[in-house]
Amino acid sequence: MEREGRAKTLELAKRVQQLPPYLFVGISRAIAEKRAKGIDVISFGIGDPDIPTPDVVLDALEKGAHKPANHRYPESEGLPEFRKAVCDFYQRRFGVKLDPATEAINLIGAKEGIGHAALCFIDTGDVAIVPDPAYPVYATGTMFAGGTSHLVSLHEKNGFLMDFRDIPTDVARKAKILWLNYPNNPTGAVADLRFFDEAVRFCKEFDLYLLHDACYTEVTFDGYVAPSALQAKGARDLTIEFYSLSKTANMTGWRVGAAVGNAAMVNALMRVKSNLDSGQAQAIQEMGIAALNLPQKWIDSNNAIYKRRRDRVVSGLRDIGLDAVAPRAGLYIWTKAPPGYTSGDFAKLLLDERDIVVTPGRGYGPAGEGYVRLSLTTPDDRIEQGLKRLKGWKIPPPPTR
Repeated sequence: MEREGRAKTLELAKRVQQLPPYLFVGISRAIAEKRAKGIDVISFGIGDPDIPTPDVVLDALEKGAHKPANHRYPESEGLPEFRKAVCDFYQRRFGVKLDPATEAINLIGAKEGIGHAALCFIDTGDVAIVPDPAYPVYATGTMFAGGTSHLVSLHEKNGFLMDFRDIPTDVARKAKILWLNYPNNPTGAVADLRFFDEAVRFCKEFDLYLLHDACYTEVTFDGYVAPSALQAKGARDLTIEFYSLSKTANMTGWRVGAAVGNAAMVNALMRVKSNLDSGQAQAIQEMGIAALNLPQKWIDSNNAIYKRRRDRVVSGLRDIGLDAVAPRAGLYIWTKAPPGYTSGDFAKLLLDERDIVVTPGRGYGPAGEGYVRLSLTTPDDRIEQGLKRLKGWKIPPPPTR
């Protein structure tokens, strides 16, 4: 017997309908379309290290893969040995002492932990304070949890540091969490410990959780040493920090990260993760242990490659009239588009006329308009080809509106 009445229309969840296309999906499609036409495209778009994962880290994977215990389900919080290695690293690098049993957790890449974090702290209608421009996942995770993001513009005149005076008092009182990210993606901005002291004071004043994305602390230049937010006075009362080996050890494809800090916050993340994933393969965690113990000499050598690329790209951009600034950390050059160009217009011009891909700053938030981002994870020979294409190029007048 047929069911009576009209069949209901199948609809996706509203959170998916509201979801904007992920920024780098569009970039990948633009590259694919050009290459399908036989055009050689040079991409400065995505921050994905081209330098291989160190052999000592790969060796740890090979050994771990042959251990029968690693063929079974892992635990969501990660191997005790991995968590200890993370805490040992924090003690050695930042002077921050952590309890591996309660104040550290393994992540399947920092992005996973950042995305899940909102489910720990945000209920429907809650507010997250999010920098603008910023890594898109802070706001996306908030939306998935039913919350809303209050964007705080980062300004070049302030070194792209968040000015807490720009946050309205009524917003701060209503908000639940504050997101920070230094060294910063996409701007390359850096912060000192005084900034994190101020951030902790602000969070304590308004009863906010502080969530810090610290994925670029080890990619630094010109003598700059990045602090951890956990070094700030009182930070352990309300802070969780996300750390990644993706950029430090060229391990984007292996997806290894960690979250550390306040025990109750770490426990909340563990509870969410244990209900949504089954943890990371233990052999990959053993890679992470090896990466956490890479000698500083290796990290310095790796960073020297990026510094050389940074200097070449900045020089090439200045040659065509752009006001490029060399960052002291991170993998990106954040530079203003020429006067009269939107970030999207200039990115399209580079793709159309020079077959070069850059990321429009608008993709990182409204305050990113007028800027473009270039990644330093492009091989040296491709960087040189790209700079050759730019050499002597006269940027045409901006499009009329």
